[in-house]
Amino acid sequence: MRVALSRRTGFGVAYAALAALAALAWGAAPPATNATGDSEAAFLAENDAAMAKMMKDMVVAPSGDVDRDFAAMMIPHHQGAVDMAAIELRFGHNEQLRRISQEIIVEQQQEIVAMRRAVDAVSVDISTCSGKPGCTSAPILGSMEVTSPLSR
Repeated sequence: MRVALSRRTGFGVAYAALAALAALAWGAAPPATNATGDSEAAFLAENDAAMAKMMKDMVVAPSGDVDRDFAAMMIPHHQGAVDMAAIELRFGHNEQLRRISQEIIVEQQQEIVAMRRAVDAVSVDISTCSGKPGCTSAPILGSMEVTSPLSR
């Protein structure tokens, strides 16, 4: 069964939540760098891990549906941008780049939601399935979650 929210309400709630998360991350002071460069080393390690995860998650087997394949590759790409922007917020000092990173987090998470909705719009409502062949209750791209950069 699906819970229906108007598009305006759904995006408004999502935007408010994402903006609050980004504001919290942006407000956090970047760590101080000591003489050994521990901050830079941590930045590089986290950024490398985010890039590796994004590249791994972008590899998808073709499904025969160009739109589904596009979304399956772009969602992890956008999540990678969110993760890397959050890393900039944790370690960066340039206020302009930190503001851009905050915007990336909000905008890319909104686009992830929009891509999922576009692909899910062709899915079947599970309340109408009742054992029909080819009917599934699994959400399309359901294994790919939008994750908050602050949940780490």
